[in-house]
Formats: sequence, C-alpha cells, structure tokens
Amino acid sequence: MSDQSYIAHVQLRSAHHKRTPKLEYATYFALILIFALPVQCLVWLASALRHMSLPAEGPLARALRDAEEITPSIFRP
Repeated sequence: MSDQSYIAHVQLRSAHHKRTPKLEYATYFALILIFALPVQCLVWLASALRHMSLPAEGPLARALRDAEEITPSIFRP
C-alpha cells in the first residue's frame, strides 16, 4: 500500500513540473498582442469604412481575443 502512495506522489510531482512558467506564457502573450494589434486596427478601420459604422468590438478587444486564443495553443502537447 505504501508503494502505491509513493508512486502516486512521484507521478504528481512530475506532472507538477511540466507546467508552463508564467513568465514564458506572458512573454508569448505580449508578443502576439503586439503583432496582432496593428493588424486588427487595419481590419477594424476597413470594416468601419466598408459598413460606414463603427464595429461593436474595438481593435484592442479583437487583438486581446486573438492573443487569448493563440497563446494557449503554443503550449499544448
């Protein structure tokens, strides 16, 4: 019985060390946001000119959404 609890403890520790560091995640998030923001500004401007009204979602919200979608996919196995 003690062997099983030891194995479970070792597996839990090894799984814990495979987590992505927060600094690395934040760095990738910031880089993606920096590159997505100018693109989304152009898309927002084109949409505003084409429809002659302001889109409901601004360029910053769109860029944040892109960064929130793309960054986790980098760290998936």
